[in-house]
Amino acid sequence: MRPRDIGIAVAVTAVWGFNFVVIQTGLDHFPPLLFNALRFSLAAFPAVLFVGRPQVPWRWIIAVGLILGVTKFSLLFAGMAAGMPAGLSSLVLQSQAVFTLGFAVLLLRERPRPVQLIGLLLCVAGVALVATRMGTNLGAFLLIVGAGAAWGLSNIATRKASPPDTLRFMVWVSAVASGPLILLTLASSEDLSALRAIDLEALGALAYVALISTLAAFAGWGFLLRVYGASTVAPFSMLVPFFGLASAALFLGEPLHTVDIVGGALVVGGVLLGLSLRLPHDSCGARDPLPRRGRRPGGQGRQLRRPA
Repeated sequence: MRPRDIGIAVAVTAVWGFNFVVIQTGLDHFPPLLFNALRFSLAAFPAVLFVGRPQVPWRWIIAVGLILGVTKFSLLFAGMAAGMPAGLSSLVLQSQAVFTLGFAVLLLRERPRPVQLIGLLLCVAGVALVATRMGTNLGAFLLIVGAGAAWGLSNIATRKASPPDTLRFMVWVSAVASGPLILLTLASSEDLSALRAIDLEALGALAYVALISTLAAFAGWGFLLRVYGASTVAPFSMLVPFFGLASAALFLGEPLHTVDIVGGALVVGGVLLGLSLRLPHDSCGARDPLPRRGRRPGGQGRQLRRPA
């Protein structure tokens, strides 16, 4: 990779890692469903008026919108609102690698290689180790694991969609997700008075998660995937929990425990091991569910990858 493109990859993962700190800040101002609804509404509008028509069948846009936008992020925001630390959330969410491989086996009849099964076991062991110190926050932890499961399923749907334009795809996915999220927010018991008390910090958090983390970062990641392929780009995704844990410690004062470090090493090592020998059509460890068509330099045909 050219130095400029390595810089783009690192910058995108830094944006996604710091995103967990921003989410925590946003949750100090908004309840989780409302925050998620505002996030995808801002990511969709007015961009949807300018990006052009979808380039993939509507069934896949709807599927990814409901699974990724509505389910995954609602569970993530709910888990963090319930007390799951931002840094650990960035790490535990990497359990998506386990679920992506599991869904590929169940739904696509793919056969994982032994080294990928070893990587999967390492991921599970790392997540289980982190869970041992959750105590009363076990429910919040399980919500983040549920978000990882939803992310894994959305990886499969996005792979089937195979969008040629990542940014356009994410805008339409956001548009699909925004409607159900608004209805869920109105039907819930969440306090909507936060809308009357929006300050600059709340607006900044909302702008970051919608415009920078969702649209700008996905545009950069999609560019890298088109040029180099997922086999080259996906390993950079393992920088996300590093930036997540580091930024949470720096800006939120979250302590790092030995259990977290060891568990994190197992998760990251397991995902990288799964990436080292990929399935013929996929990887268990892609960070973002953003596939491509055809072959490009450094690529291996259709691949997976998506971003918090």
